[in-house]
Formats: sequence, C-alpha cells, structure tokens
Amino acid sequence: MNYAIVFAGGVGSRMKSPDLPKQFIEVNGKPIITHTITHFQNHPDINGIIVVCVEPWIPHMLKLIAQYDQRKVRKVVKGGATGQESIYRGLCALEDIAHPEDVVLLHDGVRPIIDAELISNNIRSVNEYGNAISVSSATETVCLIDPKKGDHHISQILNRNQCYIGRAPQSFHYAEIMECHRMAIKENYTTAIDSASMLEHYGHKLFFVPCSHFNIKITTPTDLYLFQCYDSNRNKLG
Repeated sequence: MNYAIVFAGGVGSRMKSPDLPKQFIEVNGKPIITHTITHFQNHPDINGIIVVCVEPWIPHMLKLIAQYDQRKVRKVVKGGATGQESIYRGLCALEDIAHPEDVVLLHDGVRPIIDAELISNNIRSVNEYGNAISVSSATETVCLIDPKKGDHHISQILNRNQCYIGRAPQSFHYAEIMECHRMAIKENYTTAIDSASMLEHYGHKLFFVPCSHFNIKITTPTDLYLFQCYDSNRNKLG
C-alpha cells in the first residue's frame, strides 16, 4: 500500500498574508492545498492520504476535503511546533493503518506543481532502492560559503553538474522512516532539515528521483505569482 502525508502547517509569514495561511490562498478558484492533494487523490496507486494541518484551521481543512470530494484523506491531524514534529505526527497517524513495508510519500501542501509520473517514480524508487528524494538539477552557479573565513568570502565554486536541489515528495518505507524519527526523539536530535537529512544522519544511503524545476514550494509572493502563471498556462507548458 502507498500513502501520502501532506503538510499544511504553515502560517504564511513570508507570504505577507497574516489572516490566511498560504496553503489556503486560492489560485484560479481553488486553494493551493486542494491543488496539491488532488494529485494524490487522483493517482491510482495512492491508497490513503494524511493531512497535517495548523490546528486552528483544521475545521476549514475538513470542509475543503468534503467540498472537493477528496475521499482518500483518512485523517487530518494537528501539526507540531516544528516541521520535524509535524512529520512525526503524520507518521503516527498511520500507525493503525500502514504495514512496515508500505510506502509513505511526504509532501509539502504548498508544493502543488507535481504530476502522476513523479508520484509513480517515487513509489518505484522506494520499492527498488528503499527511498526516493525528488530533486531537480541546479541551473546556476553554486557557491559554497564558509563564514569562518570572513565576510564575503567564497570558499568554493561547486561543479554544477553534480549539484541538485532537494524538493518533494520524499518517500520511504513506513517502518524505516518511523524508526529514524523515534531514534531522533530518543536522542533529542531536533535539527534535521528534512527527512532525507535525517536518514543520512542515521547512516542510510539516499536515492534520487528527477523532477521538474517547476516543482517549487510556494513560500513568497513571487512563488505564488509563478504558480498562478503556471496553472493558467499548464496546457502550453506541458
């Protein structure tokens, strides 16, 4: 079985939208979070969806799920104080559903520009290699900065052909990612950037799945504008 955990826990501080969390901003008549969930709802190999939501907005999230008939959503649970805690809460929501070898895809609710092929490739990679980290190739020069060497000092120009941008979904076998999170709690390891970095921290090899540069996380007004343009012209963009 394959499950998606979609995170809708942000409050939109960088979006400059104090009254409405960014995941609920409408684009072409539909909230961003609904655009995102729809990809998993419509995918034939996704068996269930967990939504992790900022607590005061859970009733609104439930209304949206009913309004758009997203019946694969099994539970809506409240988010944690950090992204890491929110991921753990989403994983816990699957404890009475998922089996150890089931595939779980972790995805940002404000990352709506994905497609069925990327979801399928994530599932395939987990079944073949054990995990899947969606990445896109770097298109510009990547500079490594070492603050210890002084202000404005570039310590290294990295080989762009070997540089990729980590995106989402990030996908794993349920038991493996759950074990890492429980170890992190036991050891008070709370600084993981994401689940990929957590697995790396505990010695796991990571495997990538290529994705489009359009697979952006909507964080700023500029990102929102890009998604509005993309969604309005998706048939032309392919």
